[in-house]
Amino acid sequence: MKSFKLLSIVVIVAFLLAACGGGATAPKELKIAVLAPLSGPVPTFGEMTRDGALLAIEEWNAKGGVLGMTLVPVVEDSQCTPDPAVNAANKVVNQDKVHYIIGEVCSKASIPISEIANAAKVIQISPTSTNPSVTVDGNGITKPYIFRACFIDPFQGLVGAKFAIEKIGAKTAFVMVDQANDYVKGLAEFFEKAFTEAGGTIVGTESYTGSDTDFSAILAKIADAKPDVVYLPDYYNIVNLAMQQAKEKGITTPFLGGDGWDSADLNLAAAAGGYFTNHYSPDDPRPEVQDFRKAFEAKYNGKTPDALAALAYDATNLMLSAIKAAGADDTDKVKAALEAITFNGVSGTITFDASHNPVKSATILKVTAEGVKFEAVVNP
Repeated sequence: MKSFKLLSIVVIVAFLLAACGGGATAPKELKIAVLAPLSGPVPTFGEMTRDGALLAIEEWNAKGGVLGMTLVPVVEDSQCTPDPAVNAANKVVNQDKVHYIIGEVCSKASIPISEIANAAKVIQISPTSTNPSVTVDGNGITKPYIFRACFIDPFQGLVGAKFAIEKIGAKTAFVMVDQANDYVKGLAEFFEKAFTEAGGTIVGTESYTGSDTDFSAILAKIADAKPDVVYLPDYYNIVNLAMQQAKEKGITTPFLGGDGWDSADLNLAAAAGGYFTNHYSPDDPRPEVQDFRKAFEAKYNGKTPDALAALAYDATNLMLSAIKAAGADDTDKVKAALEAITFNGVSGTITFDASHNPVKSATILKVTAEGVKFEAVVNP
């Protein structure tokens, strides 16, 4: 009888422990928010960002998740616009209780998201937002919980100068700049600084406006100066015009620019012979790139991943690697792990500087009449 009573007590205790979580429980889950513009002005940017992030999450789940937790993506449309981005951030932070955000694509959306995330001690990694204010406040102080996976615009100027000198063999450069465009102006200033510090000489700097369509006066000065390279860090629409007119005038000097050249609407015939810095090339032969491309195309019906997909994939893997290294779902520990990380990603080997900007290589792409081709990787 005593044995029966004792057995009954053991069964009851076991039942109570199970009811209180002491027995077998459902697998733990960890939510990862992906905030991307799936509607609004740039939905293709959002789709590629979402797809790159989801591929990384799927791969981690196939290997058991992170720290024994199954990863659950929470995807929200932030529209590359401040108000929808704020709404999306408040939703995932306050309702979904996420501790980790991948996104946004656009700086004007990432900046307000960063204010919400940082105040809530939620880690945010923007894959592609290049404005310095994403990771630092108005006083230049780093936001502790905010990071990015892409290099910032001034870095492209430095890499462009290094490529011009080391790969093109340039000793002289001519710079074209739209002083009213902060993107163009910043790249030009940093290119000039890096080029001259490395021993090069700037033989001319000429300004134009974004509405200009005739560059003959500037091109005449380029023809007279005979530089080894022309730096034109603008968007593809300006590049199309300026380089077409340069070819018509018989100017064969190679042109060099930034990621603003990266567009399906770049005039290949006009820009042929030019180079531009970018975050990634699907033709980069590194195994990390080709393995990613193969997996992405297999998952998404042969679609070739662009730089947005690659950076979202890297941002997600950075986040999950840091959580694993931290050993806990603890954003203070994860923040510290990110600050100390060395991560070998699709877009290069990444460490973070004091402003939570990645220190990484950049890809140089060459424009030919047949298409844009991988040329080289340039380290900082």
